Amino acid sequence: MSTTAARHAQPRAWLRAVVWLVEEARLHPRAGEATLRIARDLAGRMDYTAGTVLYDLDGTAARCALSKATVKRHVAYLRELGALVWVRHGSRRNLRLPGRPYAGTATIYAATIPYVHDRAHGSRIGGQGFRARVVGVPVPPVQTTAAGGSGGRGREPQSLAARPRKPVVEVDGTIEDTPRRRARPRTASRPGNSTPRSPFQVAADIRTAAQVRPHVPWTQGEGLRRLAYALRPLIDQGLDAHDIAAELTSWWITWRPARPAAYITAQLRGRAADAPHKDLLAEAAHPHAAGPTHNPAWQAWLRQRATAAELREPQRTDDDRRHARLYGWDRWAEIAEHYTTDPDDALDLYGTRLCCYAVKRASENGTGVQTGAS
Repeated sequence: MSTTAARHAQPRAWLRAVVWLVEEARLHPRAGEATLRIARDLAGRMDYTAGTVLYDLDGTAARCALSKATVKRHVAYLRELGALVWVRHGSRRNLRLPGRPYAGTATIYAATIPYVHDRAHGSRIGGQGFRARVVGVPVPPVQTTAAGGSGGRGREPQSLAARPRKPVVEVDGTIEDTPRRRARPRTASRPGNSTPRSPFQVAADIRTAAQVRPHVPWTQGEGLRRLAYALRPLIDQGLDAHDIAAELTSWWITWRPARPAAYITAQLRGRAADAPHKDLLAEAAHPHAAGPTHNPAWQAWLRQRATAAELREPQRTDDDRRHARLYGWDRWAEIAEHYTTDPDDALDLYGTRLCCYAVKRASENGTGVQTGAS
C-alpha cells in the first residue's frame, strides 16, 4: 500500500477494471479466465468500503476448483497488473490466540486500479498512490430529444441570451411550426450482423461462446465477448453451442488465426455473399430439371424404406445427429466405411461436410472408398 502507484477501489469498480485489464487490454500474456475466476471470488468476499480481502489460499482453491499452485500464480498476475497490493504479508508465526494451539498471520490484500486503466478511460485523478481518487470523468455528449430536452447527464444551463426563433412555415394558409426531422433508426451497416441485443441476450451469447470455445482449438485465444459477437449470425439461425462448434470444426482449419473473431466474421460474410450466386448458378445449370420428390414411385420407395428403418432400429433423434457431428471428426475411417455401405444413412447421421471430409481423408490415405451415390 505504501509503494504502489495504483489507486484504491471498491469491489464493483475493481472487478470491472480487472475484466478490462485481462480481456480487453490484455496487458498480461498469461492472465485469462482463471484469473477472472479468482478475481470474482475475491470481489465477492471484499469489504465493500475498504476493498480489503483475506487471501484464504485453501478456500479460494476449493471454491474456484483450481489447484493451490494455480491460485498463487494468478494472484501474482493480478499483483503484476497493479490490481492487488499487500496490506499485510502472511507468515507462519504463531499468534498464540487463546483456545487455539496454532494460528498463523493471515495475508490481506487490497483492491487497486492502475493508472493505465484511468488513462484509457479518460478519468481525472486527484492525489497520488493508494490514496488517489477519481475527481472527474468524461461527460457524455448531450442528446437533444424531439421535445427539446436532454437525453444525457451533464446538461449545460440554458443561455440567458435567447437565440432568435426561426420563422414558422405557412401550409395551406395555416401557420404551423416546422417539425423536427425524425432521427433515422439505426440499422446494421454490415451484412450478417443482427439487431441490437438486450443485456440478457448478450449474456446468453457469451455463455454460448464459453461452451463453444473449448471444442474449437483455434478459437481458444480469443476473448469471450469478441467471440460471442462474431458468432451472433450462427446464434440467430437457432444453432446451439454443439452445432456452432461442429460448424466451425467443419472449416478444416489447421492453423491458428491471430484474430479468431475477425476471421469468423469474414468467413460468415463471404458465405452469405456467395450463397445467392450459388443458387443462381444451380438454377441456370438445370433450368428444366424436375425434382425427384414429385415422382410417386420415389415417394413410395422412401415411405417403404422409412418403415423398414423404424422396424430395424430405434428412430434417430436430433441429439444423436448433433453428438455424431461434433465428436466424429477423429473417426473419419469409420464414417467413410459407413458411407460406403449406406450413404443415405451416413449423410443423415453425420451430415454432408463430415462425410465429405471422411471420404477425402480415406482417399488421401489410400483406402479407396467406393461411393454408392453421387
